[in-house]
Amino acid sequence: MTAEFLAWYGPLVSLVVGLCIGSFLNVCIYRIPLERSIVRPGSFCPACQTPIAWFDNIPVLSYLLLGGRCRHCRARISPRYPLIELLTGILFVAVWNRYGLGPETLVFWVAMGGLVIATFVDLEHMIIPDSVSIGGMVFGLAVSALVPALHDADGIGAALIASGIGLVFGFGLLWLVAVIGRWVFKKDAMGFGDVKLLGAIGALLGAPAVIYTILVSSLIGTLIGVIMIAIGGREWQSRLPYGPYLAIGAGSWILGGDALWAWYVRLISGG
Repeated sequence: MTAEFLAWYGPLVSLVVGLCIGSFLNVCIYRIPLERSIVRPGSFCPACQTPIAWFDNIPVLSYLLLGGRCRHCRARISPRYPLIELLTGILFVAVWNRYGLGPETLVFWVAMGGLVIATFVDLEHMIIPDSVSIGGMVFGLAVSALVPALHDADGIGAALIASGIGLVFGFGLLWLVAVIGRWVFKKDAMGFGDVKLLGAIGALLGAPAVIYTILVSSLIGTLIGVIMIAIGGREWQSRLPYGPYLAIGAGSWILGGDALWAWYVRLISGG
């Protein structure tokens, strides 16, 4: 394929794939917390349980054509569904634009999908599924062996070591925060799902990404906290889970935060 062809074809395919994967992520976000199969039955209306025909299940387009309602019972369909489809499509295009045609793109498409699931399940149910967090740890170790370049490693052994260090560092760091927080505040200050999610992030992206993710997520959390206090939403802010902040931090690392972090390290080290 020529560079000119990939310049427009790659992002277009990435968008279409992302929209379709986003539709599947909607199924995961709805069913995983309920411990239902994500394969069977097919898509159905949550209100009337009627199976959704393929032509009513086209990402974003079907929602617009149906006016955001079920064709059969006319119950409202949450705007979350097209939002997640669009978000996933945009993230897939962003990953393609950064990494192009290569194994890193496929790896980070999967990673972005997992982060989307973790974010929206945590927002609704205040949990992060083990299938995302523990599954992410296994995925991170496995793809690190298959694609050592993820850790700028020369071979499988070095990549696995970097992945393992990232896993232990990410898991251990938040576990320590959770233990200290419980000791100081006499209650859970950090969900164990967050601990496992950061372990998965470390396994895939390495220890530097863990530090970056903690810094970015803490900054975002602080900004939102200040805004909530300013508008009188202190109680609502206290109920916001930490998982989405971690997901934003990890996602931004994938999309360029690693380069920003490298520049920052050079700056503070006088390089």
